[in-house]
Amino acid sequence: MSSRLASLNDWVASVAALTTPDRIHWCDGSEAEDAALKAAMLADGTLHALNPETHPGCTLHRSHPGDVARVEHLTFVCTSDRDDAGPNNHWMPPAEGHARMDALFAGCMQGRTLYVVPYCMGPIDSPLARCGVEITDSPYVVANMRIMTRMGSAALARIEREGLEAEARGDTTPSFVRGLHSTGELDPERRFILHFPEELAIQSYGSGYGGNALLGKKCHALRIASYQARSEGWLAEHMLIVGIENPQGQTHYIAAAFPSACGKTNLAMLIPPEGYRAKGWKVWTVGDDICWMRPGADGRLYAINPEAGYFGVAPGTSTATNSNALAMLDRDAIFTNVGVTADQRPWWEGLPGTPALDWKGQPYDPANGPAAHPNARFTVSAKQCPSYSPMAEDAQGVPISAIVFGGRRASLVPLVFEARDWAHGVLVGAGMASETTAAATGAVGVVRRDPMAMKPFCGYNFADYFGHWLSFGSNAASRADKLPKVFHVNWFRKGSDGKFLWPGFGDNLRVLEWMLKRCEGRVGAVETPVGRFPKQEDLNLDGLRLSDEASELLFGFDREGWQAEMAAIGEYLAEFGPRLPAALEAERRRVAAALAAATEPVPS
Repeated sequence: MSSRLASLNDWVASVAALTTPDRIHWCDGSEAEDAALKAAMLADGTLHALNPETHPGCTLHRSHPGDVARVEHLTFVCTSDRDDAGPNNHWMPPAEGHARMDALFAGCMQGRTLYVVPYCMGPIDSPLARCGVEITDSPYVVANMRIMTRMGSAALARIEREGLEAEARGDTTPSFVRGLHSTGELDPERRFILHFPEELAIQSYGSGYGGNALLGKKCHALRIASYQARSEGWLAEHMLIVGIENPQGQTHYIAAAFPSACGKTNLAMLIPPEGYRAKGWKVWTVGDDICWMRPGADGRLYAINPEAGYFGVAPGTSTATNSNALAMLDRDAIFTNVGVTADQRPWWEGLPGTPALDWKGQPYDPANGPAAHPNARFTVSAKQCPSYSPMAEDAQGVPISAIVFGGRRASLVPLVFEARDWAHGVLVGAGMASETTAAATGAVGVVRRDPMAMKPFCGYNFADYFGHWLSFGSNAASRADKLPKVFHVNWFRKGSDGKFLWPGFGDNLRVLEWMLKRCEGRVGAVETPVGRFPKQEDLNLDGLRLSDEASELLFGFDREGWQAEMAAIGEYLAEFGPRLPAALEAERRRVAAALAAATEPVPS
């Protein structure tokens, strides 16, 4: 098999000449192909069968013990100009990157099959979707890509059509993302993930782990796509997309960015509190991790989830934390690095029962650590989620009413506030941060900035990225009055006893309801120099008992604390030097000046 697109055939041939595989297989994404691949992996031990009665169609993969997570220190962006990659990325000159990777890839697929994996990120007919081809020697990657993307013949047809149209126009720029992956020897000393945004190319060697090997995910959908988005006038973001349907049947869509361990998947699959369910509130999951947004004809931002599945963290997923996620994992899922019970059910910390084997396949002994690796994963089709939204397949995307930023802050930052306008919202996102814990760093309360939750994933200089965000406020394609309102939330404020003040999980819908009332102009707010805070009586707190301390800290304004925060944000932004947009620094100075002159917050 081959393609109607000569440039694709030529690239596959050149890779085969370099890597020297025993055979080449062009993936069509069919059920028969998937079954054959899994049967072969079950036979050679790459996959292990799970209980067919309790978990039909489910399998377990155990990765190499030294290959269990993303390797950000070995992840590079290779641009001609170092400043284009920015201080937020590790940089390598493109020529050096290609030479280094060519040496690693030379002959690496001897004795293996080279799989050609055509895929589409986003609904196959969406104008915002973008395509790629991953070449890999890992059948595990192929099986996961079939779940995580629209992979196979339909994607190849779109790639061929777009490529032939580009050739007819005389356009020589790449028409699809080229990803090359090999597990190599799984040697940590011979492991690199390189991105060539100017070439729309990705090369990954030496890892079989998801984020390093499933090149459609963070590598394409964020690092390369963010670069594409800047040049094409859209946004590729590390955000969930959730639909909130009110009792009147109206659905508003929210895009939200959170760093790791801040409850992104839980919010995407939120289950309303009983009182809300009784009134008819519903929550619809469009996506839990990545969001691509573009201005529509009406000036609003429309979003798609480019992924077709979830690659979620298993430990901590339970009926108490995310019953929607747990409900979709009883069939047709691939588990990676979880434990196993005596009757061959997948197990991780947070589930009932007792494991028999740990994630390495050894008899479980608590003295050796947890049964499931802390970064153990599940891969499952998004359509299996009980709260799955059919709008996830809408080619035009869903209209975004609100954009939410959030971090894990034990102090200072209130439960929720609204940015005064788009420029202020960009500053709020650029200053996003979480406070570390003693277990993680040896020091409590160290603030680490993670702008828009994109610190590990932005494929170019953050200064230019901030400028791109700001451009939507003055872009003719996106009318300022139609742009989403921007909010910031903090579910993790703590009291003097060190305990969380807000219950979180399903009760976060109370905060989302206030946001949507603000979007509709149905409720006021308290004006402060750093944004618009809710009046406590404007949040539905029925059934909650908040202490006086909780009320004060969740809804209060600390002028001196915010002055220090603005100064710290200024120091962080200064790291990006003269490329930092003047408008962003001007906005920060405006807020700082307002804080210096502040008296009491004013209700509006």
